[in-house]
Amino acid sequence: MGLKIYLDGKLVNKEDAKISVFDHGLLYGDGVFEGIRAYNGKVFRLAEHLDRLYNSAKAINLCIPFPAEEMEQVVLKTLRANKLRDGYIRLVVTRGVGDLGLDPRKCPKPTVFCIAGKISLYPEEFYRLGLTIVTASTRKNIPEALSPRIKSLNYLNSILGKMEATLQNAPEAIMLTKDGYVAECTGDNIFILKDKILKTPPTYLGALEGVTRKAVMELATRNKIVCQEEVFTRYDLFTAEECFLTGTAAEVVPVVRIDGRVIGNGHPGKTTLKLIAEFKKLTANEGTEIY
Repeated sequence: MGLKIYLDGKLVNKEDAKISVFDHGLLYGDGVFEGIRAYNGKVFRLAEHLDRLYNSAKAINLCIPFPAEEMEQVVLKTLRANKLRDGYIRLVVTRGVGDLGLDPRKCPKPTVFCIAGKISLYPEEFYRLGLTIVTASTRKNIPEALSPRIKSLNYLNSILGKMEATLQNAPEAIMLTKDGYVAECTGDNIFILKDKILKTPPTYLGALEGVTRKAVMELATRNKIVCQEEVFTRYDLFTAEECFLTGTAAEVVPVVRIDGRVIGNGHPGKTTLKLIAEFKKLTANEGTEIY
């Protein structure tokens, strides 16, 4: 059976899942999305993802044509149609079809689609041995221009950073603020451990309010690991005892080298490994039932 895609109220074959070239999501990146994971027959923190989707839409004055309760059913229906118990969901709402101008008032009906399939962001060996990453010269968009709390379709800033990582044969790149503080990576949040304190950049610097980020912070507190949002620089990265990244697709992945500097002893740290194990337990047991 081929992949089934939800598109504007219908489940269609992958080959028939097409949108207009006049859709403003395509023309201008005008829209919002969520990446969501399903584990063991449950969708992990679906309500949180939908809250973020609807808040992002509200922030750009995009009216999603039905309530969150119905959107939940869209996600579950798409997973069922593809007979998935474990998978990655991409839920997208665009401004819809308009003309060649910017004016969103020319787009009377949003486009909604949902893809449910498989994803493997990093090879398994990276979770055992850790990532080697770099710092991008491309800086994060300033929050005053585009709020990092809006998960929009415009990812060009991150793509430019990702291209720099690729040119250096690195799987991911750290992105700094205009003032040189660590914000996040191109597609993941970042954490460091220093003096037994787990630290992650505050979202007001330009980091996304990640669902996995929040879950890891909760797990740290539950396991009596002091965890806090804190502004820090590359120096703090280089001198950290441990470092790891979090994201819906990435989950929790260790970092052992940054810009040529070995982090800690060059191996995934005890705290990182503990949180990876705790996160696996959490995702195996928590979530919205698919079937």
